[in-house]
Amino acid sequence: MTSITPDIVAEHGLSPEEYERVLHALGREPNLVELGIFSVMWSEHCSYKSSRIHLKKLPTEGPHVICGPGENAGVIDIGDGQAAIFKMESHNHPSYIEPYQGAATGVGGILRDVFTMGARPVANMNALRFGRPDHPKMRHLIAGVVHGIGGYGNCVGVPTVGGEVNFHPAYDGNILVNAMTVGIADQDRIFYSAASGVGNPIVYVGSKTGRDGIHGATMASADFGEDADAKRPTVQVGDPFTEKLLIEACLELMASDAIVAIQDMGAAGLTSSSVEMASKGGVGIELIMDDVPQRETGMTPYEMMLSESQERMLMVLKPGREDFAEAIFRKWALDFAVIGHVTDTGRMVLKWRGDTVADIPLAPLADEAPLYDRPHVPTPPPAPLGDVPESADASADLLRLIGCPDLASRRWVWEQYDHMVGADTVQAPGGDAAVVRVHGTDKALAITTDCTPRYCFADPKAGGAQAIAEAWRNLTAVGATPLAVTNCLNFANPQRPEIMGQIVGCLEGMAEACRALDFPIVSGNVSLYNESKATGGGSAILPTPAIGGVGLMADWRRAARVGGMGAGDDLWLVGDWGRHLGQSLWLRELHGREEGPPPPVDLAAERANGDAVRALIVAGRLTAVHDLADGGLLVALAEMALASGLGVTLDRDVPLTAAALFGEDQGRYVLATANSDPVVRALAAASVPHLFLGSAGGDAVAGVPLAELRRAHEGFFPALMGSAADALA
Repeated sequence: MTSITPDIVAEHGLSPEEYERVLHALGREPNLVELGIFSVMWSEHCSYKSSRIHLKKLPTEGPHVICGPGENAGVIDIGDGQAAIFKMESHNHPSYIEPYQGAATGVGGILRDVFTMGARPVANMNALRFGRPDHPKMRHLIAGVVHGIGGYGNCVGVPTVGGEVNFHPAYDGNILVNAMTVGIADQDRIFYSAASGVGNPIVYVGSKTGRDGIHGATMASADFGEDADAKRPTVQVGDPFTEKLLIEACLELMASDAIVAIQDMGAAGLTSSSVEMASKGGVGIELIMDDVPQRETGMTPYEMMLSESQERMLMVLKPGREDFAEAIFRKWALDFAVIGHVTDTGRMVLKWRGDTVADIPLAPLADEAPLYDRPHVPTPPPAPLGDVPESADASADLLRLIGCPDLASRRWVWEQYDHMVGADTVQAPGGDAAVVRVHGTDKALAITTDCTPRYCFADPKAGGAQAIAEAWRNLTAVGATPLAVTNCLNFANPQRPEIMGQIVGCLEGMAEACRALDFPIVSGNVSLYNESKATGGGSAILPTPAIGGVGLMADWRRAARVGGMGAGDDLWLVGDWGRHLGQSLWLRELHGREEGPPPPVDLAAERANGDAVRALIVAGRLTAVHDLADGGLLVALAEMALASGLGVTLDRDVPLTAAALFGEDQGRYVLATANSDPVVRALAAASVPHLFLGSAGGDAVAGVPLAELRRAHEGFFPALMGSAADALA
């Protein structure tokens, strides 16, 4: 038997104080299996021990919310007895170590979170952050991540309909890969994870357990050192074809009355799934480790409990339904094994070869896990921007911005994803939000991912509010009513007070915006320790609270698009001229300055402007709509022009200042209409500011020919990535 030494405790990511808590919980020294179980359940990835206090500030209830945080995914009412089930999660550390499998298994894991609850997945999204494009590792990381997302999503048959890709040196040593899935279920067929029924059988289904992914949750709860590549064995290996079989088998069984509770085996694998099911149900659990399906010889209970092998589920069945369930999973060529039963002890008991190898009270593993109110220092207010030179040549500035890494076309990325499988994708990637029809109905879901990390770094509270507001605005821009949010909160080391200050500030801003916009948070994930000490890597990432928003529209045919302007259409700005260049891409890309405060977020104006725009879309008054964000007004007009194949002629009253053309002021939209009178009347009646911009037509924007704009816009990714095979090498 392995003796538990301080070094072994440290290797498991537990502090001396936490180990004392283990001793107190057990009343004795743990064995290695028990230590491993405590280590993963008390990791940041599983316990949220540094963030739980502050997560309670987020609003999680609303008229459409059926199930908020605490389950595998959030659930909202979309009418007609149907529900949308969705969540976003991180796979950051695995994707840096092994980009293809890290990204692929991130997609697989988030799919399981959704279909575990009875939903058929209908759409995938992602939010990706990379370092400097010229960093020696970045081309390989980009290629691996993109191919991993496509390789898994395409094979499993769920469309990848949009997302984000951004670049900043802060991600040089720690990229971010956040994956989101949305599914549809009947409200009377939603499944939860709380185990119940003493004596009920516990069954294992899916793939066999191997040694891949052991300590994955612990690895994801620490920063990177010089040994990042040595952690490759902690990365899981995915099989999308097995996942497809697992989806179909689970949904077939869910059509019966056999399931009491169900949980996917995600981070911490069999440990987290069994602990969470038992603790949520207030029961105990006994597992026979000999009966766990294994694909490698000589596996120990320690390895089986900590493995993060993919495509596996744990279920509690009604007694007597084992044979019925097994027949379904065997039909789909999947493993099925009864590996234990529910008890009334409130303990986790593991048996192997006739011996008890673990006996742990469940409460300390789950509800009584460590909870820290870590010291935090608020981020100092950013210094005023100071003097900013006027644009010497707005046309040249536009051309440079439209081709810069953060604004260039992502076509190279999304063309590698199957975004049309299922035939319900109404709007392909490239717009303000994806639109996916609810199969067999006129309804559609709008889906977006958003965050502006440079704003969050400069002013966390304002940045957190802006992330929520932009997601709300993007859903509105296609005509959807925003309903709810999932999130993926990516930050660096919470034990550093300045980083904890970023977390606290961003959450406060998010909470304020969610309340003001009636946009509750129903699910999410926290990913901490995103920083690197590796040679050539950065230090801390920018604070990146990625937001996934979901909205609903009654008729998918009414969806607005970025493209769609017709020759002669009038163009209107909802909101005012830009006044804020702080933290703008124009300031960074043209002048090399990341300075000043981000643009303020007026939540009352955000709501009033958005509600007015949405009403115009639903009424069919607009031919094209685009929200204003990175790059400001002129970039938005250029993007609409490229999507429509028509130039733009600006009115002589449009100010040609840098702030007006490139300021990133919030709460604004550009509208195109063939008939301005009813549009202007509606905006005036709603007391929403609106300004005439000009008209659609010609073949240039601000003097730059569309062909030249298109070359700049489309050129970045193909030039960076070249041959996909070379990039993956």
